[in-house]
This record gives sequence, C-alpha cells and structure tokens, in this order.
Amino acid sequence: MKVAESRTMLEASRVNLIIATLLGIALGTSAYGETYPHRPVRLIVPFAAGGLNDVVARLIAPYLERSLGQPFIVDNRPAASGIVGTDATAKATPDGHTLLMVASSFAVVPATHPKLPYDAERDLAPIGMVAKNSLLLVVNPKVPANSLAQFVALAKANPGQLNYASPGAATQTHLVVELLSQKAGIKLQHIPYRGGAPAMMAVVAGDTQFTAISTLISLPQIRSGAARALASGSLSRDAQLPDLPTVAEQGFPGFEAIQWIGLLTTAGTPKDIIERINAELNRALGDPDMIAKLAHQGLSPAGGTPTQFQQTIATDLKNWTEIARAANITAE
Repeated sequence: MKVAESRTMLEASRVNLIIATLLGIALGTSAYGETYPHRPVRLIVPFAAGGLNDVVARLIAPYLERSLGQPFIVDNRPAASGIVGTDATAKATPDGHTLLMVASSFAVVPATHPKLPYDAERDLAPIGMVAKNSLLLVVNPKVPANSLAQFVALAKANPGQLNYASPGAATQTHLVVELLSQKAGIKLQHIPYRGGAPAMMAVVAGDTQFTAISTLISLPQIRSGAARALASGSLSRDAQLPDLPTVAEQGFPGFEAIQWIGLLTTAGTPKDIIERINAELNRALGDPDMIAKLAHQGLSPAGGTPTQFQQTIATDLKNWTEIARAANITAE
C-alpha cells in the first residue's frame, strides 16, 4: 500500500513539474524562477540621442512596455563607434533585462577594428531585426550618368578621377562602395566626412560626385533635383522609388546594400525569454501605427526570427571582413 502511494505521489510530482514548466514557458519564467520581466528593462543605444538607432528604440520601447508590463528605459551610451554600449550589453547579466538596439554598423565594426572587448557573435544573442531601408547609389546631377552602367563606364574612362563621399572612414558606405568598385573594376577616390548629412551635402554641392547613403538622408535631395539616384541597394525595388532599378538588376546579381536596425541581448539569456521578446517585437511591427511611424523615418518593418537575424549578422560579418581586408580598410 505504501509502495502504491509512493508511486502515485511520484507520478503526481512529475505531472506538476511538467505543468509548471509549461506555465513557465508561457509566462516567460526565467531559469531563476522569476517571471520575465520582473524589473525595468534597460535598452542600450550605443549612439547619441536623435540618431536612427535612438529613434527606433524610442518607437519600440512603449510597445514592449505595454505588452511585457515593465518600463523599458532607453540608455544612450555614445562612444567609440558604438563599442562602449555594445560591450556593456555583452557583459551584462544574461537575464533579458539588458537589451541593445544596433544598426548594420554592428557588423562593420568587427571588420574594421582588429581589437574589440567583445565577440559580436559569441557574446551577444540576436532577438530580431526591427527595420531596414535601402542604401541608394546617388550622384551629383552634373555627373553625365543616368544609370549605374553609365557611371561605371565613366569611372573606367577616368580611373581615380571621381570622388565619393562617406559618413566616415571604415563606415558601411566606405565598404559598400569598395565592394561595388571591386565588382565593377573601377577606382574611385574616398573622401570621408563626419556623418551622413555632410556626406550627402558634399554630393549636392559637387565637392564629390557619388555616394551610397540611406533613403532618409538622400530622398529629399533626390526629389528636389539636387541629386540623382542611379540604383537601390536592396534586392527588391524600394517602395518609395518603384521606378529605380536595383544594383542587382543592373549587372551585379546578388549585390545587396541595406541599412538595418536590430535588437540583441546578452549571450546566455534563456531561449524562452528571447523568444518572448521576439514575439512581442513582431507583434509591434505589425501594428499599423508603428508601420506609419517607421515609414516617416524612411524605414520598413522587418521582423522575423532570432535565427534569421543571426544569419544576416553572420553574412554581413563575413562580407565586410573580406572587403576590409582586400581594400586594407581599418578604423585605426
């Protein structure tokens, strides 16, 4: 009788354990036995307030606050090309209470900085891509080229005579143009500026002839006639410029140059917590109000799984590292 009772109690304990585990997953209970989140969440932006990372973080934070029931505090840590804020996240407690909002420069920095205090793939865990936009290949209107093919022909006829502007040395624009130059067999002179806006204005003024820059910065100049777009860097045509062919359509299949914004956390954070944040992020990105707010910033909602975002990061890291080495581009 006692044996039977013991077996019954053991089976009941197992059932209770299974139920508790399932409830924990459903409610986001962490490995520490507490429902996530159980305190305010810090959302680190490794750049200054007002930048694209910061704007997107402040758009997303209220949605996550409402769905997860805790304050999401945006914490700007602008220093060293985003390295300081990224490192703070890499070294945080892996419990989902420290998140990181990065741009595609996250994958550029390891390619151009030989010594980092963190490993971009090993020390950080992707949650999901938040938004993206195309980089547009743009020229000054006086440049005698109305297509990418014409620009390439012009550059080949005048090797080293055409200049391109970038937001700074070892930035994504720098690498994108070097990648295009390698594939097209052309040589352009790099002129770095301090930020995207000054780089765009250098093209408008005719100080440089060419750049690859975000739609947010370039579209007003294109629409006013102060600059001419030759191609979109996305694999599909940009919804804001449906008549503009992509780089891939113009003789460079598979070529992609986009700017993305994404959410990460500390490596080792429990999978169920990452999946819960991802689910709420995707839900927020489907909200019509959020879509409209992102569109106002020249962005399209992205979404997707942590695995898909990880694959994007891995591909970018590989590509930019190869280009940086081939072109001898470093941040030092």
